[in-house]
Amino acid sequence: MTWFARIYLSRARKKGFDLGKMPIPEPALMPLKRNGLDPVPDLGQMRKDTPIGKVPMPFGVNLWLVSGYEEAKAVLSNTKAFSNDYAHLMGTGATSVQQSPGGLGFADPPVHTRLRKLLTPEFTMRRLARLTPGIKAIIEGCLDNMDKAAGPVDLVAEFALPIPSLVICELLGVPYDDRDDFQRLAMTRFDLFSGADASLGAISESLEYLLGVVRKQREDPGDGLLGMIIKEHGDEIDDLELAGLADGVLTGGFETTASMLALGALVLLQDEETFKLVHDNDDAINKFVEEILRYLTVVQVAFPRFAREEIEVAGVTIGKGDVVIASLSGANRDDALGDGLETVNPHRDPTSHLAFGYGVHRCIGAELAKMELRAAYPALVRRFPKMRLAKSADELEFRKVSIVYGVDALPVLLK
Repeated sequence: MTWFARIYLSRARKKGFDLGKMPIPEPALMPLKRNGLDPVPDLGQMRKDTPIGKVPMPFGVNLWLVSGYEEAKAVLSNTKAFSNDYAHLMGTGATSVQQSPGGLGFADPPVHTRLRKLLTPEFTMRRLARLTPGIKAIIEGCLDNMDKAAGPVDLVAEFALPIPSLVICELLGVPYDDRDDFQRLAMTRFDLFSGADASLGAISESLEYLLGVVRKQREDPGDGLLGMIIKEHGDEIDDLELAGLADGVLTGGFETTASMLALGALVLLQDEETFKLVHDNDDAINKFVEEILRYLTVVQVAFPRFAREEIEVAGVTIGKGDVVIASLSGANRDDALGDGLETVNPHRDPTSHLAFGYGVHRCIGAELAKMELRAAYPALVRRFPKMRLAKSADELEFRKVSIVYGVDALPVLLK
């Protein structure tokens, strides 16, 4: 997901520049910034004026930002005209663990089709149902630990991070003892503010670790996702591909869900009516989860697309070789989805939002994420009905520039 850094550094270094610590150009960062929970006003204005607009970039990078809902769907669904292949984006065929992130996000059909087919059975409702008791137990364990605290509790550290971390470790069959390392790696790779090279190093480190996990699973397959794929399809996938899939599942399922848990809790803490609705009404949970998925859209932009050919989208001509980025947070505030989209409405009927992407690259773990959210929010507000912010919302520190948006800490008083 650190493709901004990869594209930028690759092109720059080819021209003799050392940009390891230099920032990405400001216009390209606009869709990765917010004011609190809302996209910056410039993104909404761009969607209104030019839902497909060119972003000025150096080093020969032609970059288009798509912020309109229908326009984003048109790009994300067109695998014939647009490629996700990492080699195209970098202008190289390199596929070493240090150079390629692997996984579904940077693969095109038929490779993407083959890899996704291996994962899909593990994400059906029938297979995911086996995780339900474990998810509930993990949530209750976190709440028990919070209940023991004498003073303010950080919901990020004690609630939002451990829940998806433990769920994904259980899903994959990764040892629980390693979850702290993975939290660090996942946080680093998504935060561009600390520098592009830090993100690239985090990707390499986590992939190297997962290669070791995969090799151990080859010797003695367990009952987790990795073990099941090896048992059922071991001859159809090599270690590097499987490590890439595992890395995609881990980082995609951990960091995104953690951000949703924290920011969704903040929404509840800022609105007494919604807090009470989630506390009292089981039937309200699904609508609330779908609405905050749309409203928060923590994955702010989709994987980049590379134009295989010159193509016209919504009257705009995109040249062959250009990079196209869809702003999911921008598209999910488009009036095409309904009225009043700049606010949270827990009574809104679920929309066809793009929080999980769209088309063949739609997040394969979407239902697992929803399972966690639907279980965690009611459990939190029912255990701590007097919960409130320990500091003003204006004092909270949000990520400054990040593909996955989030808050650094969320201190609350529970009693």
